[in-house]
Amino acid sequence: MKLNDIYNKEKTQISYEVFPPKNDTDGTKTSKLFDEILSLKKYKPALISVTYGAGGSNKEQSYEIVKYLSEKNLNVMPHFTCICSSKTQIETYLNDLKSLNIENILALRGDEPKDNTICYLDFRYANELVEYLHLHTEFAIAVAGYPEGHLQAPDLNTDIKNLKKKLNAGGNVIFTQMFFDNDKFFKYKELLGKENISTPVIAGILPILSYEQLDKMLSLAKVTLPKKLMDTLEKYKYNKDDIKKIGIDFATEQCQELIENKIHGIHFYTLNKSYSTSKILDNLNYATYISEQN
Repeated sequence: MKLNDIYNKEKTQISYEVFPPKNDTDGTKTSKLFDEILSLKKYKPALISVTYGAGGSNKEQSYEIVKYLSEKNLNVMPHFTCICSSKTQIETYLNDLKSLNIENILALRGDEPKDNTICYLDFRYANELVEYLHLHTEFAIAVAGYPEGHLQAPDLNTDIKNLKKKLNAGGNVIFTQMFFDNDKFFKYKELLGKENISTPVIAGILPILSYEQLDKMLSLAKVTLPKKLMDTLEKYKYNKDDIKKIGIDFATEQCQELIENKIHGIHFYTLNKSYSTSKILDNLNYATYISEQN
């Protein structure tokens, strides 16, 4: 099912993001990932997105995950980056995805390689990739949005102008970066409305699994935490079980408010773990909620 059909429903849809495990020489970690994903299948996700690493690393491993999930009758949305890739490389990968009957792609510029090598080839920005995909393929195209602005953008208004370029080029749906303050998300949607952007916005939710993991994620993105949440995390930072429960409870409240405000979708950044996402969805009684969909 394509993005426009998925997000043309009355009820809030859910989806998950996963990534190829690192240093998986014998396939054990990937097998574990499949178990985690399949345990979340009962919540009837609208789709599952699959990433790959900076500069296109892990692309082959990512493809194998996409293939496996497709064979399990799950709707898969591969991440698709243009940095360090030529049109020829992109066309080859597109053909591979078409052979799996993939219908949706999340089009991104992609992270630059960690060694700071600059490798722009045929595309430099995400809107250029979106335009190419729109003109030359039948894929539905998702793009990234940043409720607090992209880390490299000078300000939020500039970032929204860049988002508009991606939408004008052919983007169908906006998937946001993680956020922990719903007010910032709602304000973001207001700003999009002022720019006459009515594209569905899917909220990116990260269940906090550990203090160290959260600290790392915050160093990589422009994201703020409410003071009350930050103080609570600081208090229990050395107790992993408490931190995980705090993350579940907080994300449950976040998602409940988002659903009550009838947003199109919630996209869970699972970090390849099912436990917290499953607990959140159980707290929301999501299986019953989605089964009542007309």
